[in-house]
Formats: sequence, C-alpha cells, structure tokens
Amino acid sequence: MSLGYALRRIIEEYPLARLDPPAGHPLATVIRKGAPDELRGALAAIDGPFLVKGSPGRGAKWAAVPWLAIFDPAITTSATRGYYLVYLFPAHREAVHLSLAQGTVAAIRTYGASAGDRLRTSGVMLRKRLADFADRLPNDTIGLGTAGELPEGYEAAHILGLTYGRDALGDERRLRTDLAVAVSAYRALKARGGLAAESRSV
Repeated sequence: MSLGYALRRIIEEYPLARLDPPAGHPLATVIRKGAPDELRGALAAIDGPFLVKGSPGRGAKWAAVPWLAIFDPAITTSATRGYYLVYLFPAHREAVHLSLAQGTVAAIRTYGASAGDRLRTSGVMLRKRLADFADRLPNDTIGLGTAGELPEGYEAAHILGLTYGRDALGDERRLRTDLAVAVSAYRALKARGGLAAESRSV
C-alpha cells in the first residue's frame, strides 16, 4: 500500500462501509492504522517528530468526515485544539483535502455559535502570515458537503491547503512533495507565532 492508495481507498470505500457498524470493520482499521502507517512512511524523509492519527468516528458511529492528521507534539496532540495538518474526506467522496487547520472543538467550546466566524477571521490573518505559501497551497477555502457542527467547523478552521481528485492520488511523488510543502507551512506558522497573535485579535 502507498499513501495515495490508502487515501483513495478511503474515498472509494467509505460510503458502503458506513452501512455497517464501524467496530471491527476493515476500513475503520485502514483509517486508524493502515493509512497512518503510510503517512508516517511518507514523513520519514522529513525531520520530525510527528504524531499521526486517523479517525473514522467514535464508538458505534462513523464520522460524517473522516480524517487523517499530523501533529507536531510541541503544538498539539489533538485535533480539538491548536493547529495541525489534516487530510479531510468530503461527504461526496470524490476528493480529499490536505488542510492546515485550526482546532475546531476548542473554538466551539469557547465561542459557541460564533466559533465559525472567529475561526474564519483568524484564518484570514494566518493566511496573510503565510503569504509565501499561497502559490503552492492555494486553497483558502474547502467544502465538505455536509451540514453539522463539526464539518462546518472544519470548513471554517481551514487556513490553506490543496484538494486532490481521486485520479490525482496515483501520483505518489506529487503527494509526498506537497506533503513536504505543507509541513514547511506548518513549521513556518509555528516560527511566526502560531495562533497567539490571532487569539488577541478575534
């Protein structure tokens, strides 16, 4: 298996997988273990440390939007807070987004109904700080194709990134090159103050 194959498998198999319980399901195992292992392999050429996690959902319920995330442990070890890199799989399952994203759940807990507006405002400021990555990570918005607090929060929390159609996932070299660029942007945001300045202005 390769990173591209793992991502494509999630895109293609998730709709049918959701018809069955996630407990013990082969695709849930791919998302939790197989895909993270491939992502760790792709990161091996980049100096770490990195923590990689995949989530098909919690308990007996599949996630509306499964994800595969990369954390710098000095910043965060959870998708709920801080900022991190994440592959997000939209509800229409025809693509995958690579996103440099802000933690969504912490914002919802802190700001409630205004969390989305605050995350989008912060995202605008953070993109300005990462303007030198705009040509290589050009997507300043993403669409996940489903309503709900978390999917809408993920959309609002996006800073910058890329979107791949399923056919593009066969180019493993491109995926790894793009991943290295995304890691560079992640590290640049850390070096340039992280979320600290935005937390005072939003």
